[in-house]
Amino acid sequence: MIQTADITISALYIAAIFIIGLWAGRGRRKKDQHKDEAAQDYFLAGKSLRWPMIGLALFATNISCVHLVSLAQSGFDTGLLNGDFEWMAAFTLILLALFFVPFYLKSKVTTLPDFLEKRYDEASRDWLAIVSVASAIIVHIAFSLLAGGIVLETLFGINLYASVICIAIITAIYTITGGLKAVVITESIQTIVLISGAIIMSIVCYHKMGGWEPMVKVLKQHNELTKLSMMRPKGDPSGMPWYAVFLGYPVLGIWYWCADQTIVQRVLGAKDENNARVGALFCGFIKILPVFIFVMPGLFAYTLAQSGKLDISSLTTFHAGKAVVNSKGIYTLMITQLIPKGLIGVLVAALLSGLMSQISGALNSISTLVSYDIYKRRKPDAGDDALIKIGKVAAALSLILSIALLPLLNHYESIFIGLNDIIAHIAPPITCVFILGIFWKGASAQSAKLTLWIGSAVGVGVFFIGKLLPDSVIGHIPFMMMAFYLFCFCVFIQVIFSYIYPVAANAITAGLTWASPFESLKSPGWKGIGNYKLLSLVLLAIMITLFWMFR
Repeated sequence: MIQTADITISALYIAAIFIIGLWAGRGRRKKDQHKDEAAQDYFLAGKSLRWPMIGLALFATNISCVHLVSLAQSGFDTGLLNGDFEWMAAFTLILLALFFVPFYLKSKVTTLPDFLEKRYDEASRDWLAIVSVASAIIVHIAFSLLAGGIVLETLFGINLYASVICIAIITAIYTITGGLKAVVITESIQTIVLISGAIIMSIVCYHKMGGWEPMVKVLKQHNELTKLSMMRPKGDPSGMPWYAVFLGYPVLGIWYWCADQTIVQRVLGAKDENNARVGALFCGFIKILPVFIFVMPGLFAYTLAQSGKLDISSLTTFHAGKAVVNSKGIYTLMITQLIPKGLIGVLVAALLSGLMSQISGALNSISTLVSYDIYKRRKPDAGDDALIKIGKVAAALSLILSIALLPLLNHYESIFIGLNDIIAHIAPPITCVFILGIFWKGASAQSAKLTLWIGSAVGVGVFFIGKLLPDSVIGHIPFMMMAFYLFCFCVFIQVIFSYIYPVAANAITAGLTWASPFESLKSPGWKGIGNYKLLSLVLLAIMITLFWMFR
């Protein structure tokens, strides 16, 4: 039973974030007297963000209740396997820092669809704007609300919809009022709280199990040592063998970390190129933690349950005489059974941090996309006040739509797998046009437009075929490999269309394509340990070592 003290801690945390968010918005409104800078200050924090805040905000926008709840669930079900999504992210953050950041900043774009227009044409910009808004609503907001609602309903007995609507409204008020500056400041605080709460859970689970060796011993007894492996062989029941991870994840990861407005907007608000690059790499280092503080507790929960130290009877049902565990509620069960009274409030605050930071980041990116890529395109003379107003209305409507989608998304057994399944079908054409656009001068505007249209249509078609006909050939293809196949298809058609409709070279597009991959490394960067080249090499070495250790 949740104690009054824990409820008080959770309530005080929500109130504190709300006040801080409004305070940050107050600082922005004072600057609005300079009307020519008001929109940039609202949507891009006045280009003032430094690397620590960028790194923390990137991590906070990425990590949500979905990760806390579903990574623990995946740790319980399949061990460390889904930690691949966290560690592979470090490689794509290196790509963001080395190759994408310079283009985004020197082109002085406010949104990524704006960048696509400079590189390709207006049609590509329009399509990406629409897809980006839709993905922010589904991927970043709706799934987070669902995970948060499940936890709050289980812990406090509050109706799922009542709890998420309440949290969503509180978050929306300070986000819509304060813009990106309020989002980034609150996200930085929420990241620290979230990590602290996750570390507490990890320490408690480790102590309850008696350490690493007792856990390994239990896994041996139950023939489950594969749960410690992140590199699975061909034919693994999970559908994620090692080659699927290395082929499929980059397609998802490059879209998510390098071409998704919700994430990259923090980089676009950087003070300068070095802060943007180092901020992205800082996030890459933080991404090492989730395997140990999000996934590992779920694995400990499995061994604790097998040892009789965690009672999972409330999650267990029997079908045809066989026990089936509904592991969706494992994180909530761990909180109530393993965490000492008084600390539960901190864990709930950590969960709320993930939920609120995800919502705030997505709402801010939606308002930016709608204002600049949709409204201003139709009304080029619109002033900053009009842009901000439209952005606020768009954010509010998006929140309502996200809540309406919850019943549909709740059908997935694993929220985390459901989330990545959807990404795997929408990411390939976007990843394709960004990679070819930056690294190949021959990628034409007409080819990009057709690739986005055809690639998206095929992705949606394949998604529904797989769901309606699960026993078909398409239904049996794991989503990671499907992402890779769709990406290869998109690259093929863009190359073909680029030769059919050759690029019309001009001065603008010529400056938005690398002559060679090494050209991006010409910038010397900061001296010493803060040099982006040195940090990239260190992060790369650490990730290779970790994958080798948990292969």
